[in-house]
Amino acid sequence: MKNFDLSVYLVLDPDLCREIGMVETARLAVEGGATIVQLRDKHADTAQIIETGRALKAALAGARVPLIVNDDVEAAIAIGAAGLHVGQSDMVAAIARERIGRDMILGLSVETEELAQRIDTSVVDYVGIGPVFATVTKPDHKQPIGFDGLARIVAAAPVPAVAIGGIKAEHAGPALAAGARGIAVVSAICGQPDPKAATRRIAEEIERARA
Repeated sequence: MKNFDLSVYLVLDPDLCREIGMVETARLAVEGGATIVQLRDKHADTAQIIETGRALKAALAGARVPLIVNDDVEAAIAIGAAGLHVGQSDMVAAIARERIGRDMILGLSVETEELAQRIDTSVVDYVGIGPVFATVTKPDHKQPIGFDGLARIVAAAPVPAVAIGGIKAEHAGPALAAGARGIAVVSAICGQPDPKAATRRIAEEIERARA
């Protein structure tokens, strides 16, 4: 049984994190309560992702917070990351699972109930569902689904779900009410003047929603 907590899922963005840096942003966010860190850099090549990923892994050593690599299976393996996350237009999930083995966490982005229903629980460990709202961090995203759409897709998914897409701290309650296990955030932490405080606020909202 893989052990991971989707509550406060930080997706790093190199542009938003430029001032503080992705590694320092992640370190501060974990101190503030981030439970998963995903390295997503669509402009970097595999060698650059490996370099950043190894620095992240070193910075997070001892924190017991999984490092997930977005869309680059070679980098995920080379880094020794805890997991890989793929989208619908990336590597097929079953092939990704073959590449990374049984022990690594595998996440999959889904935007519809149909895609959620097709998930093989022997392949995929969790889903990222969205976009809940429009977001500038992913300009090519699909039509926003809102919290009603989130609830429908969560209900169709046979694995735990995290809500993503324009999510802020104040959305924790509605996202959990829709059935998500947590929220994935980008700009709510990346680019904030105090990533630790920003993360703490999100973690507190999650705790409040569960109380």
